[in-house]
Amino acid sequence: MKKWVSTFALSSALVLGLAACGASGNESGGEDKEKKLVVGASNIPHAEILEEAKPLLEEKGIELDIEPFQDYILPNTALAEKEIDANYFQHIPYLDSVLKENPDYDFVSAGAIHIEPIGIYSKKVKSLKELPKNGTVIMRDAVAEQGRILSIFEKEGVIKLKEGVNKTDATIDDIVENPKNLTFKADVEGGLLPQVYNNNEGDAVVINANYALDAGLDPVKDPIAVEEKENNPYANIITVRKGDEKKEEVKELVKVLHSKEIQDFITEKYEGAVLPVTE
Repeated sequence: MKKWVSTFALSSALVLGLAACGASGNESGGEDKEKKLVVGASNIPHAEILEEAKPLLEEKGIELDIEPFQDYILPNTALAEKEIDANYFQHIPYLDSVLKENPDYDFVSAGAIHIEPIGIYSKKVKSLKELPKNGTVIMRDAVAEQGRILSIFEKEGVIKLKEGVNKTDATIDDIVENPKNLTFKADVEGGLLPQVYNNNEGDAVVINANYALDAGLDPVKDPIAVEEKENNPYANIITVRKGDEKKEEVKELVKVLHSKEIQDFITEKYEGAVLPVTE
């Protein structure tokens, strides 16, 4: 009997020892956990691009978990609350406006990945110059986008902005000449703009390329006007909490997104609606 108890005790000790080894393996397996990256992203094109990058990151020992978001508020909230490691949906001017409104957010860009030239759509006219007197232009409810949009109208000679105003900072209040007396309504959530366009509301609707793509529109052929692609400050970035841009996993993510494989994927899949950058 004593011999049986002794053997049982030894077996139990061995099992517990193995279990302990397994637990410490998971903890040091914290290395695996450290190599998991959770990135919040808009569905199109951001999440699609990240999906393409997944196997390339796996080759480097990094597991990429993509969390889709439908709006422009929650990805930054989730980043601030450490629910995700990074997000991929916004450009620098928009991020700057978010940081002004939320001084407790300490975010930086880890790298610019692509540009989505913004387009103006209309079912009523074929050019901005054909917009009617007292017409209505419907825009996103984001002040950071106003200068970007108004620059397109100014380039087409439809309006004139205040002399010396920085185009990325310009707002509707900076319009000094508006011969058609156009009303610029900046009060619609971005994801709803394709529906506004399909409902034939207003005389023109400004839609970001990601929402246009998501709604089955062609951001190259369907708009009546598209912003210039050269020297465009609105490249979409990988945003992280300050300091995390130095993490190896984040650097590898940006490196993969700048790789020829991903750049070729963006160019071929979106045919000009999304343009890769390597800044």
